[in-house]
Amino acid sequence: MRFAQAPPIKAASAVYVTLTAQVLSLGALVLFEQVRGDRLAAQLAEFGGRPHGADADAVVGAVTVFAVLMMLATGATVAAAAAYVTWLVRARQANDPEAPSASVAGAWLIPGVNLVGPALLVHELWKGTRPPSGRQSRWLALVAAWWLSWLATLALAVTVLTRDSTGGLTGAGLAELACLTLSALLCAATVREITGLQQLAHTEPEQSLAPLPTPLTSLPGST
Repeated sequence: MRFAQAPPIKAASAVYVTLTAQVLSLGALVLFEQVRGDRLAAQLAEFGGRPHGADADAVVGAVTVFAVLMMLATGATVAAAAAYVTWLVRARQANDPEAPSASVAGAWLIPGVNLVGPALLVHELWKGTRPPSGRQSRWLALVAAWWLSWLATLALAVTVLTRDSTGGLTGAGLAELACLTLSALLCAATVREITGLQQLAHTEPEQSLAPLPTPLTSLPGST
């Protein structure tokens, strides 16, 4: 089997880079939260959220650092989502050039469907690569672990946004960072698995079409 389009190797690399940036930026934000969050939140509450005067000079620098970290974490998350969707669309088109992009958006955006749709979509994509026999159990375990870790990350994020916080700035902590890190690693593993299988299927036909060496018995003068 030869795919009509080359596997999206560059798009997969973009996923790895942006996922790494997402984890690192959240890690920096969590570290800031652990070291400075409670005290900064208390100082901002004291100033009514608007530091002013000589006593507020030290707070301004911390607020600036916090704002930069928030922008980096948000930007990395958006970039990771865009890179992953781009890879997913191109990987499906590598299997089938007529694969609709709308199904990717539907799987991720339709309420209820997005609880299982993306995992099923990735599984169908993997099956479309014609993987070697004997790998399905390992693959299903990988996909299940990735999707459960992603749902756990999402649940923790929603909890942080909705709960009443008695201290800190964002409420993000080590639990959120650990879940995101695990989800990112497993997501990268699924991308690597599918892209690798597509690359193998894309190059094998070229190797099989290579001219075979001339048998010695067919050379001139051979007996």
